[in-house]
Amino acid sequence: MDAPDDETMQRLVDAARAVRLNAYAPYSRFAVGAALLDAQGRVHAGANVENAAYPQGWCAETSALAAMVAAGGRRVRAVVVVGAGLRPLTPCGGCRQKLREFATDDCPVWSADEHGITARHTLGALLPAAFGPDHLQENTP
Repeated sequence: MDAPDDETMQRLVDAARAVRLNAYAPYSRFAVGAALLDAQGRVHAGANVENAAYPQGWCAETSALAAMVAAGGRRVRAVVVVGAGLRPLTPCGGCRQKLREFATDDCPVWSADEHGITARHTLGALLPAAFGPDHLQENTP
């Protein structure tokens, strides 16, 4: 699959910034927005949702993946994560693994804040030697 062009990636940045405003982060006060591009060219966005029982909350990437799956998507072509911080925000380890379920190693994963792009990675760079769906298919009779 071809890498998305800069205009498409900017659409993802804009969607992630917009949805970040709806994050529910009363405990950490760390609002995050994420946007995914699926194989059909659709954008799916999600925000983090915290819970008083801390492990029960979920990340913005998880919300965006759920929106994509609910819309019938099964392949992620690109990801943008937006949050404010001193360093570029990248998906947490759990979200990297969730993204790996739907994306290949060459999937672009961009970090941004309210001012611009802060980092550009691929999923493979963020999750090297990842365990993924291909491992299970190799063992299917």
